[in-house]
Amino acid sequence: MVQSVSLEQLKKDAVDIFHNGFACSESVIYSIRKNFELDMSDDAFAMSTGFPWGLGGAGCLCGAVAGGTMCIGYVFGRRKPGEPAGECHKLTNEFADAITAKFGATCCGRLIAPYGDRNSPERKSFCTELVEFAVTEAAKIIAREKGIKAE
Repeated sequence: MVQSVSLEQLKKDAVDIFHNGFACSESVIYSIRKNFELDMSDDAFAMSTGFPWGLGGAGCLCGAVAGGTMCIGYVFGRRKPGEPAGECHKLTNEFADAITAKFGATCCGRLIAPYGDRNSPERKSFCTELVEFAVTEAAKIIAREKGIKAE
């Protein structure tokens, strides 16, 4: 893992790939993996492909939130049954609280409802902002807990 990360570069990488073929969840994972130099396979992108549009269109959990949660879990989650999970849960809750404080929800359907048509430029702009915020908040948590400089 790296000694420092640029929050601006994290946002740039997430937005660039979000506008060039990856969905929200995949974009957050891509940027965190790249900027933290995590030893994470491309399988993580595949595992997150079902999250966009709130679990494949169901309107549930926001994909950007899911992607950030997956990254926090990758770094702080347990690898074996019975290992403690409390720290990961605490950090994930902190992440979710930050999203809710800024946007009012973590549920995709509620978040994008004001934009009507999912294909509208206004909805894409809103989701771009959400991807930027999610990748930044997840990165700040990871950096803080791992003693990595984030600026």
